[in-house]
Amino acid sequence: MTFLIVTAAWAAHTRLFQVVGKIDDTLALLNLACMMTITFLPFTFSLMVAFPEVPLGILLFCVCVMAVGAVQALIVVYAFHFPHLLSPQIERSAHRALYRQHILGIILRGPALCLAAAGFSFFFYPVSYLLMATVIFLPYVSKAAGWCRARLVGPREPPARSLEIFTFDLHEPLSKERVEAFSDGVYAIVATLLILDICEDNVPDSKDVKEKFHGSLVAALGASGPHFLAYFGSFATVGLLWFAHHSLFLHIRKATQPMGLLNTLSLAFVGGLPLAYQQTSAFARRPHDELESVRVSCAIIFFASIFQFAIWTTALLQEGETLQPSARFGGREHAFMLAKLVLYPCASLLAFACTCVLSRFSTAIFHAMQIAVPFAFLVSRLLVRLALAGLRGLRGLARPAPGAADDAQSPLLPAPC
Repeated sequence: MTFLIVTAAWAAHTRLFQVVGKIDDTLALLNLACMMTITFLPFTFSLMVAFPEVPLGILLFCVCVMAVGAVQALIVVYAFHFPHLLSPQIERSAHRALYRQHILGIILRGPALCLAAAGFSFFFYPVSYLLMATVIFLPYVSKAAGWCRARLVGPREPPARSLEIFTFDLHEPLSKERVEAFSDGVYAIVATLLILDICEDNVPDSKDVKEKFHGSLVAALGASGPHFLAYFGSFATVGLLWFAHHSLFLHIRKATQPMGLLNTLSLAFVGGLPLAYQQTSAFARRPHDELESVRVSCAIIFFASIFQFAIWTTALLQEGETLQPSARFGGREHAFMLAKLVLYPCASLLAFACTCVLSRFSTAIFHAMQIAVPFAFLVSRLLVRLALAGLRGLRGLARPAPGAADDAQSPLLPAPC
């Protein structure tokens, strides 16, 4: 939940700086305070997990979210007080007061829900968790409520044109560059965590090398072989998921709100890949838990990749607006992109199914998947070309030659006069 709420705060931050075009020292300090408060959210969430029935963790979490909203509201008030800091479109607008009211109303919805959640934490904490989850899906709740209101009382009068930049419309484009930058940051952090794990836990102690391995560093490193195998497999998974994500957004021209939500869900499971590494690196120490560890790792990889495929599917629903021409149905890159995005969901699902039938070989199945998928990525373009060529050949064989049909029908036609 913390990752999703942090992502919601990032999305609001992105929208906010579409309104604020320039910053001065005051705005820079306010933005720094906002970022500092957001970095405290994981600690408060850890308190909630460790002590779910104690209201202090929920209270601290809600206070942090309210503080973030308050700082963002201060940024809006300050920027509108000095209009030269606003984007040129808003600075020239005749509806600046209405604009400010509209933006503040949207920014303060989340903190208001967290204020209610903090109150409920003292006597019925499940409602607090429900309200905090609502913060994540607030844009979609607002959209659904607007649709129901339009059905019941008729459509509302559309807002002024200048208000359309900062809104919760599901089809409004996000900043594609910011989405990519945020995603790249998550992938970089996950890769760094893997590197830190292997550096911290698997460098042999010189005393142990002398006493346990008779001074042989090779033997000491060989004892950590499962850890290195798990590391390379996990890092390859992170790298290939990033590669698929990068290829996907190369073909996307415009990112919409549903695509942003699906990207966030994918990144949430990508953040669980260090957990998958810890599970698989412990096979040698805890062999009785390896089946559960393999299944958890397969599930993490499956959901991280299937949400990428869902982004692609969502983009195809509006391909004229969201995709480059080469990636649309019938484009030269459409089949290649599809092959990249279905590879990991199919491989992880197949590995999970195989462990259900061949549970004794679960470790070998998982490592075989980790080794096979990178090679499949390397030859995917060649395989897709061969498959397309084969389909074209079959289609040509099934289609009769143009002159053959005329020759077959000619004896049945009457002779010319």
